[in-house]
Amino acid sequence: MACPAAANPIYRAHQSSPLLGLNRSKSIKQRRKSPSSIHCSTSSHSLLNLPTRSSSSSYPPSPYVKDVGLPSPSSTATITKPSSKPDQRNYRRDDGQTARPHWNWNLLQRLAATALDTVEDAFISNVLERPHPLPKTSDPAVQIAGNFAPVGEQPPHHHLPVSGKIPPFINGVYVRNGANPHFQPVAGHHFFDGDGMVHAVHLRNGAASYACRFTETERLRQEHALGRPIFPKAIGELHGHSGIARLLLFYARSLFGLVDPSHGTGVANAGLIYFHDRLLAMSEDDLPYHVRITRSGDLETVGRYDFDGQLRSAMIAHPKLDPVSRELFALSYDVIQKPYLKYFRFSPAGEKSPDVEIPLDQPTMMHDFAITENFVVVPDQQVVFKLQEMIHGGSPVVYDRTKTSRFGILPKHAADASEMKWVDVPDCFCFHLWNAWEEPGTGEVVVIGSCMTPADSIFNESDESLRSVLSEIRLDRTTGKSTRRPILAPADQLNLEAGMVNRNKLGRKTRYAYLAIAEPWPKVSGFAKVDLFTGEVAKFMFGEERYGGEPYFVPRHPSSPREDDGYVLTFMHNEKTSESELLIVNAADMRLEASVKLPSRVPYGFHGTFINSKDLESQA
Repeated sequence: MACPAAANPIYRAHQSSPLLGLNRSKSIKQRRKSPSSIHCSTSSHSLLNLPTRSSSSSYPPSPYVKDVGLPSPSSTATITKPSSKPDQRNYRRDDGQTARPHWNWNLLQRLAATALDTVEDAFISNVLERPHPLPKTSDPAVQIAGNFAPVGEQPPHHHLPVSGKIPPFINGVYVRNGANPHFQPVAGHHFFDGDGMVHAVHLRNGAASYACRFTETERLRQEHALGRPIFPKAIGELHGHSGIARLLLFYARSLFGLVDPSHGTGVANAGLIYFHDRLLAMSEDDLPYHVRITRSGDLETVGRYDFDGQLRSAMIAHPKLDPVSRELFALSYDVIQKPYLKYFRFSPAGEKSPDVEIPLDQPTMMHDFAITENFVVVPDQQVVFKLQEMIHGGSPVVYDRTKTSRFGILPKHAADASEMKWVDVPDCFCFHLWNAWEEPGTGEVVVIGSCMTPADSIFNESDESLRSVLSEIRLDRTTGKSTRRPILAPADQLNLEAGMVNRNKLGRKTRYAYLAIAEPWPKVSGFAKVDLFTGEVAKFMFGEERYGGEPYFVPRHPSSPREDDGYVLTFMHNEKTSESELLIVNAADMRLEASVKLPSRVPYGFHGTFINSKDLESQA
């Protein structure tokens, strides 16, 4: 399972936007029914006022999706209108200032809101969108069907049923991010467009508890205050003439003070990392969000985290934490103006380095990158942004077959981009890079990644079947030459997407990778332990009508002599019973050690991390 690849935030000078698009659809309103809303969670929640920073939250359980219980690949969620109105009290932004929600609008704002709503309904929805059929890649009936459908928040549930025995050294919390739209889509919707929700399983002394909460992004807080979705969907909506119209509509609403994009437009639904005593939820279209884990096992959003004013641009959802130096390395890319790409790092104390501007001729999607002991490895591949394509009715996300893919190798502590060495790797698109290291014998930089074809298949509908091939790419900094080979034998080829290596070995030579078996795409039917040296594959399959997500490796001890000495944690969902579990699998022999029965359905999602109990004690 891949994760969102949005571009720069809409709020940036009201000029840029996360423009990832597909072909339009007919309006959902055309086929929407209006049954009463049914909650997807097992407990009820009252609507609360949007909280200020450092306060707990509770959102109503996604009020528009009926949990169908026994979804099939072709089943759809029933989309209904929310039955509840938002709490009509002042909502406060991250900076503590009170915004003006709709019940406090002045006469001019009310008139403007009415006029703009009329433009949206009469022209954008009915003229620009309704006549065009929905492709699968932006049809909500496909994208959020079955166990891709959203769920409501869950407060902490303790003393969950455990089968088997949870290894005693696993004390901490496993957290996983995902897209969970709170409101019904008003037009096209891609799975990646949903609001961020963090699912947390606490494991301590053989016992388990579970909670899940929305990450209270500025986007979600404003939409909750208004009682409707108002921010453009990065992938499902922003393309072609209707995409331009929706952007102009959003800017007009912003001009009249009906919405405020200046404090962020991102969904924070992709990555999670624990750094500088903080759990950070991330998507590449915004700053990270600080999410605190409470003593009761609950989750609360503190707010957007700019590292005390040091971070002024969006950060991609896959920063890299060096296990030795404890530095955090990151990228930021822009689709509107130069510099299109910046690199920076943080010290273990959270002190940010100056930006290193990396010259690029055109804006390129860079969802992931890699580090070695001494270098960062930056992919500059064939999926690029050409916003002018929207004027011609197309998608701004373009697979540029005339461009030669390449990887840049830059010293970690470089002061500028003059030390960057570029190495061409033709016809290569890696959505994720699992690891990289410097080969002692040859001096080459070895990169391990999943090479995807067609390169834009996640975003644009294609007749060609998607393939994601685990590959070894060797980059010679001296000669500028590269080689690439599939790691698995032809008879063993699998679509391998979402996973990791032992994080204590990140940036160093590793033997094993733990990767999701993304078959039938985009579902995950199990995970594979791959020997990167021999190509040997050991599989753990979930079973008939059972699917899961990213495998997360938890090492027994940082200094363990065996690289695979640890356990793999992953969510698994039974589509027959609509029940979800956390599985704990011994990484050495790939045998199930324990499973935790969860109190509610966990939708298929994106990336996670594990925070041990010792680190939680020093949480900010």
